[in-house]
Amino acid sequence: MTERAGYLPGIAEADVEWRVLNFARGNAALAVEVPVLDDAQMDALATRVKQASRDVLKAMTVSEIVEVIDRAIARLLDRNDPYRRKCEALLPLVSGYDAEMVRLGLTGYLKTFRKPELRKFIAEDFANPKVLDEFQPAPKGGFTKAVGPGLLVHVWAGNVPGLPLWSLVAGLLVKAGNIGKLPSGEPLFAGWFARLLAEVEPRLANCLAIVWWKGGDAAREEALLKQADTVIAYGGNEALSDLRRRIPVTTRYLPHGHKVSFGMISRAALDTRKAPGVARQAAYDVVRYDQQGCYSPHLFFVERGGRVSPREFTKYVAHALAGFEAKYPRRELTIAEAGGIAAWRDAAETEAMSRPEMDVIAGETGSWCAVYSDAATTLDPSGLNRTIRIVAVDALDEVAPLVAPFKAFLQTAGIAAAPEELHRLSGILGEAGVTRICALGSMTAPEAGWHHDGRFNLLDLISMVEVERSAETAAEAFAPYTD
Repeated sequence: MTERAGYLPGIAEADVEWRVLNFARGNAALAVEVPVLDDAQMDALATRVKQASRDVLKAMTVSEIVEVIDRAIARLLDRNDPYRRKCEALLPLVSGYDAEMVRLGLTGYLKTFRKPELRKFIAEDFANPKVLDEFQPAPKGGFTKAVGPGLLVHVWAGNVPGLPLWSLVAGLLVKAGNIGKLPSGEPLFAGWFARLLAEVEPRLANCLAIVWWKGGDAAREEALLKQADTVIAYGGNEALSDLRRRIPVTTRYLPHGHKVSFGMISRAALDTRKAPGVARQAAYDVVRYDQQGCYSPHLFFVERGGRVSPREFTKYVAHALAGFEAKYPRRELTIAEAGGIAAWRDAAETEAMSRPEMDVIAGETGSWCAVYSDAATTLDPSGLNRTIRIVAVDALDEVAPLVAPFKAFLQTAGIAAAPEELHRLSGILGEAGVTRICALGSMTAPEAGWHHDGRFNLLDLISMVEVERSAETAAEAFAPYTD
């Protein structure tokens, strides 16, 4: 089976070089053809997209754009739609994730881009969304308008299916022309969305494009970067630093690198009635997309003093991980990933030999592992792919000092605690560097309008144009009605 990826408005497919990325899971195989443009084609594509952004997107109201995105998302939520059927059939094949996990995850994810959620998305950044359409009165006097970039270039990571939708939608909402670079790990979804959007609203057909080049191909990359007004990129810190060096100093650069997330369970959640459910929610955050997201937990801090001890809670989590493995089997790992887990687990087992207060509980097939430690520890990364460390603490207030040394890398904290404790801990964790606090079970599903890594999704993309009061006053002298 062969699938052609990308979206290249104005360029004949016959004129493009296509390379093949091969994917295989069990007996199923898929060849994905990805487009490789030369410098002239990349220049022409960037010019076309920027022109369409000026002519079409910037002439539409943000409400009209929301309507178009909503209609496209409605198609993707329809399980009979051809694009949805492709998503369900091929995304598990390229990503390796369990098909049912992808299906359920995709539905929940797409719902965050329906019209009501998009309106929240915009309202989170703009008190008056009309500022995206026309000049609006400013409280200080004069008028202001928000202007999106002429060309927004996206460099995506392929760790989670459908990830490009976040930044693509953000770019469309600020009326930017968009060109995205496909990740080799998941090269399909972005191109499908672009084609679907063009079907739903043909006027947008030239407002976005989806391309590919091999990672490290600096010459190909620079052909596009030199035309960008803004670059938003996801990936490893080393790759992002390398990319920064190739972006012109006048181009706005918004990198999203490695982050670490964790969970906290209060003794208030640790009685025999509540603890099993809390453990299941915690395990779900571990299982969903095999901890490949920046919001996935690496460690749970569990407070002593509840009717269920932290050690017993670890057994609940292990039981839940085993249950999820039967329902949503872990994807097939690479040799490097399997080696990483083996090294992480060996280190834990070696440590446990001299510390009887530790437990290492693993599935029979090695597809998950929970390590319990009675001694408080800093935020050590897990071995990923369904490996989790659970640490006992006397009080959850002890956690902030343990994670604060990693402030630059902190992102999400999933918390199970009573309301007063939740708000008190949130303040402490915010000071330590955490940028998102949510319920356990929701760590891998940020809500619409979340501030990714503590930043604004839309405000970071725009520039404000101001008409100062002095200009208004001076203009009066030149009006035809002036005496």
